[in-house]
Amino acid sequence: MMAPILNVQGLETQFRLEEGTIRAVNGISFQLNEGEILGIVGESGCGKSVTMMSILRLIPAPPGKVVAGQALYKGRDLLAMKDEEFRQICGSQISMIFQDPMTSFNPVLTIGRQIAEPLEAHLSLTRGQVYERVVELMTIVGIPNPKDRFNDYPHQFSGGMRQRVMIAMALACSPQILIADEPTTALDVTIQAQIIELVKELRDKLGMAIIWITHDLGVTAGLVDRVLVLYAGLIIEEASVEELYAHPEHPYTIALLGSLPRMDAGGRKRLVSIEGKPPVLYEKPTSCPFAPRCKYRIEHCSTENPLLMQVRVGHTAACWVDPKTGKERS
Repeated sequence: MMAPILNVQGLETQFRLEEGTIRAVNGISFQLNEGEILGIVGESGCGKSVTMMSILRLIPAPPGKVVAGQALYKGRDLLAMKDEEFRQICGSQISMIFQDPMTSFNPVLTIGRQIAEPLEAHLSLTRGQVYERVVELMTIVGIPNPKDRFNDYPHQFSGGMRQRVMIAMALACSPQILIADEPTTALDVTIQAQIIELVKELRDKLGMAIIWITHDLGVTAGLVDRVLVLYAGLIIEEASVEELYAHPEHPYTIALLGSLPRMDAGGRKRLVSIEGKPPVLYEKPTSCPFAPRCKYRIEHCSTENPLLMQVRVGHTAACWVDPKTGKERS
């Protein structure tokens, strides 16, 4: 078993607004192993991005604040580090690809200059070495004629090429953890497939661990090793990708998978919709947050919020009911 490179325990993040305090993340715990691709899935507003932004101390304060928890990177708590110590790690050992390649660049700086920034901040390189490394990175991520495009500006690149540049920036210092926040959302399906294949190749070549945040379970199936399903700022199911798709154990996961079109369904099959809306978390959930939308709910669901419980080896779910039988789990 590979040793965990990142160990998050009891993470809680809140946003204090005029309308009240939003409990966006409500006690999330997980581990990331060396060389692993971990998928984090769930619908918009479930806490995926806020969890990662909390770990990287990117939550705007005010109104946001991490109120509890630890994020241990190689045994050192990222959340408790002094600013200077954290800056040495963030961007060099841990990098992030942000969601929208269209708005993630400074429009008045060249692409080459922007890729060079993390190299200049974290590594002692000459100007010539920086240039050679930037060209190498652009080549690695598949940008044609990198020397000719070094001095081009972001608006001169397509969406797919901008996303490749974002990946090059994130890889500049050879990080051990790469966090990708829905990096293919704004791209067409052909470019999505190219980016996903590129990420897999880079993981195999560089050996880094990856956290892939998405709401697209179709993307997850062909990319990740293990999946965390989030709902209402909580992990409600965790399993290997093969196990999760073959034997989903939480009604929310079942519904998410039911909303995907299937090529192996033997003809047209009506997609499943999830009725109702996600909860607005002005209070930390004390009962199952999915219960109002769940067709399997029982009385216990309205009185106590279930913790993750093992249903098979390496597979946990936070649900009082076995959806296959409709009976309460013992």
